[in-house]
This record gives sequence, structure tokens and C-alpha cells, in this order.
Amino acid sequence: MLSNLVNKYNISGPRYTSYPTVPYWNENTFSSKKWEATLTQSIAESNASEGISLYIHLPFCESLCTFCGCNKRITKQHHVESPYIQAVLKEWQMYLDLFDEKPILKELHLGGGTPTFFSPENLKSLIEGILKDAELAKNYEFSFEGHPNNTTREHLQMLYNLGFRRVSFGVQDYNETVQKAIHRIQPFEHVKKVTDLARNIGYTSVGHDIIFGLPFQTIAHVEETILKTKSLLPDRLAFYSYAHVPWMKGNGQRGFNDADLPSPEQKRKQYELGKKLLAEVGYMEVGMDHFALKTDSLYQSMISGQLHRNFMGYTASKTQTMIGLGVSAISDSWYGFAQNEKDIEDYYQALNENKLPVYRGHILNDEDLIIRKHILNLMCQFETSWNSNLYFNEIPEVLIRLKEMEKDKLLSISNKTLRVTQKGQPFVRNICMAFDVLLQRKQPNAPLFSMTI
Repeated sequence: MLSNLVNKYNISGPRYTSYPTVPYWNENTFSSKKWEATLTQSIAESNASEGISLYIHLPFCESLCTFCGCNKRITKQHHVESPYIQAVLKEWQMYLDLFDEKPILKELHLGGGTPTFFSPENLKSLIEGILKDAELAKNYEFSFEGHPNNTTREHLQMLYNLGFRRVSFGVQDYNETVQKAIHRIQPFEHVKKVTDLARNIGYTSVGHDIIFGLPFQTIAHVEETILKTKSLLPDRLAFYSYAHVPWMKGNGQRGFNDADLPSPEQKRKQYELGKKLLAEVGYMEVGMDHFALKTDSLYQSMISGQLHRNFMGYTASKTQTMIGLGVSAISDSWYGFAQNEKDIEDYYQALNENKLPVYRGHILNDEDLIIRKHILNLMCQFETSWNSNLYFNEIPEVLIRLKEMEKDKLLSISNKTLRVTQKGQPFVRNICMAFDVLLQRKQPNAPLFSMTI
């Protein structure tokens, strides 16, 4: 029974937007110089063939959503916009100075925080400042996260004029009791208005983010939210499990108790109901927690084997290099990770000293690179193989750890290939954990990750 599997496998585990996961980065062997070397190597190898991805973190929000674990700064003072944009552009210039060639932008994403906290004019200054020293890939994709309550026609039109064709709106849940608990009051009419506006302007991919497992959320609430979502038919959906991580520094997850959260079994029922309702109107499951219509690039990339996963989540195409700009942003050269200062004042201070605002990171060794590929394969394609190129010494131990999941028919193994079954897809994080040798070698003594189910 599903409930037995949920009880058995609902443990704390990573979401695997990277490998190694951030708590297992070896900061003792990391340095900015080593990071810069891996970045210039990656640009030289892949810029012409793939281009690069660019993530820009815009941290400001006018109010605190208590479900959110993102790095943010709560303020209603909009004079903070211009200094922040100038800092981000200075950081971008410092990266440009490292390269021997113009970067070719394949993907650009604005996240937060609340990107639409910024005025359309300031967003224009930011994007034009980025683009003046870069080239665009043939099939580039620009996207941003919009808050339904403050995304205006001017925001949408300005960003469309700058090349943006994809937008995602944070919905979470339409029930008023749930919205009050998470401090995110937004009527369905607001979401409908911005969804219709985006489509009328010409956006080709409109996404909604929905969360299950929220405080006071019931099966009926999830059904109501999904039915309203179906009436708008967004091109893609993120249907996330609420990650309850109140121990994390700076987290706003308060105003409710653990007892106010649905049980793991209730959460799974919420997910299964949502998945069933979405399938009825043609949504296809993509990777973990994501759904898309067959016309959307995310689904098409899964079918073609191009689906990729990085710190931005699932993306429709792979780039070896991803540069993160702004406070707390994480960059990925494939051979190394680097995270910026989490505090805005520290971020500004580093830039004032003409230093990249990186404060920690990890340089991947040969074993890391192999295991990273296995986990990417599992998260994006639900299968992986350990041929001569992807064999590592602990494969026999990994297979032992997978035996119980194989017995439960969550996966099948033959000819040095593992395939996740449909029954096992909700447990893909658990399967990845069997390959995570760093986690297996040193189990955490304190909470680090959200629950897997």
C-alpha cells in the first residue's frame, strides 16, 4: 500500500539541485582562485556550443510569506532598488573580465525574493546592463518569477520587449485559511488577471507554482486550487511539497505549529489527487514535482532527453556554466560551485573592495563528477547506468542500499542499468540518496533537509 511506503521512506533528504549538496561542500579546499579557474575552463569548453545560464537573485519583498525558505529582505523602501542593481552589474562586469570571449546567453532567470518588487524601469536598466556585453544564443530563453499581487502590465510588457517569453506566478493555494497561515493573501482574480495579461502580451509559457502539505491544508483545498488552476490552463506547473525547515537561519516559517501540517500520508494523498486532476486535462509529469502541457518546452525537453536540473530547478536545456549574480546566488561551472554572501551588506562590502562576493564553495573531484551525473540522470530521466565511464568504487555498496527499494518495486536493475518505476517516481530522492556517498559516509547530527515525501 502507498501509505506503508510513505511511512517507510519518508525521511529527511536533499532535493538534489546539486551534487555534492551544499552541506557537504568541502570549503577547506575551496578558494576564489580555484573557482575562477574552473569557470574559465568551463567557458572555454562550452560557451560556443551551449552558451551559459544566468541567474539573478532579487531579494526584496514587501511582506514575509511564512512558507518561504528563500533568502530575502523585507522592506517597503523602494530606494533600495537602484543601489542593488548597480551592485549586480558590477559583479557581472567582474565576471566578464575573467573571460577571453563574450558570453553567449542561453538562459536568463530572475528569481527572488520578489523580482516584481522592482519597477519596470529599474528592471530594464538591469537587463540592458547585462545584455550590452553579451551575445544571445539562437534559442535563448528569458524567464522571471512574478508575484500576482504586484506584477503589472508595465512589468510584463517591459520584460517582453527585452526578450522574456516565460513567466511563473506563485499561487501556492487559493484557500483563505491556508493563505492567512502562510501570510500570502491573493485572490484567484489576481492570478487570472496576470495570467491573461501575460498571454495577451505574447508570453509563450506561463507557469503557476502550487504547494501541497501547507499548514491547515486539506484534500478539499488542494482540489479547489487544482480545479481553479485547470480553468486557466497554465503551460507548466510546479507542484511542490512544502519543505518544512524552520531551523534554517533567516527562515520565515512561523505562525503555525508542526501539528498544523498535514501528515505524510495526507500529503501524499494531496499529491496523488492533484496529479490525477492534472492528467485529466493533459498535463504530463516532468521529473520531480513538475507538470507541463505537451506543447511546453519543458515536456519536449524531457522527451528529447535534454531536460536538465541545476540551482534554478528543472530547465529545458543544459548549459555547463551557470553564473549566479546577487546576494546568496549560487554559480556552477560544472567543475565547481560558488555561493555569494547571504547578507546584503556583506555582498556590497566585497564588491566595494573589488572582490567577487563569493564566501563559500566546492571544487568537484573525479568521484563527485561521476556521482553528479548519476543523480542528474535519475532526477531528469529516471534511469542511470554504470558503464566504464560512470563506474565508481562504491557501486557495490550502492546496489546493496537499493535492494529494499528494488524489493518494493520502486526500481528495477539489469545490465548495469537502474530504471525508476512509475511507482517509484515519488521516491526518487530516496533512490538518489543511495548514490550519495558523502551523505552515507557522514550522516548529519542535526536537521539539514526537508522530508522526502
